[in-house]
Amino acid sequence: MAAVYTALATATGEGRNGHTRTSDGSIDLDLKVPAEMGGPGGGANPEQLFAAGYAACFHGALKMVAGKQEVAFTDSAVTAEVGIGPNDAGGFGLEVTLHVELGGIDQSAAEALVEAAHQVCPYSNATRGNIPVTLEVETA
Repeated sequence: MAAVYTALATATGEGRNGHTRTSDGSIDLDLKVPAEMGGPGGGANPEQLFAAGYAACFHGALKMVAGKQEVAFTDSAVTAEVGIGPNDAGGFGLEVTLHVELGGIDQSAAEALVEAAHQVCPYSNATRGNIPVTLEVETA
């Protein structure tokens, strides 16, 4: 693969209780372990950043696939739910549920479009076979 863009972010501090910043400064924020995981909460965490990135990327893939297939829909939204928990190896693992909302399209066409987007989205390709990803599609 020949990269057409490379993002650069640096994390500093105490690991999950630290700071992260992108090279261009567009992201510059403190990181805090969520209270649910025994941390102080009150700051962003890697799971939120992953969820935001996956949701945005999948939404872009959805729009791209729809354009190529000439499939029209009205409103759309993608919400990524990223869960973290202990795995069998003594570490932690992730799981993702993508909630996709599409308006003005029937359920079967929406599901086909979401599945096609799941095949081209870079986040989906990176996670496939590594973590469970569930697709939920809702039409209005």
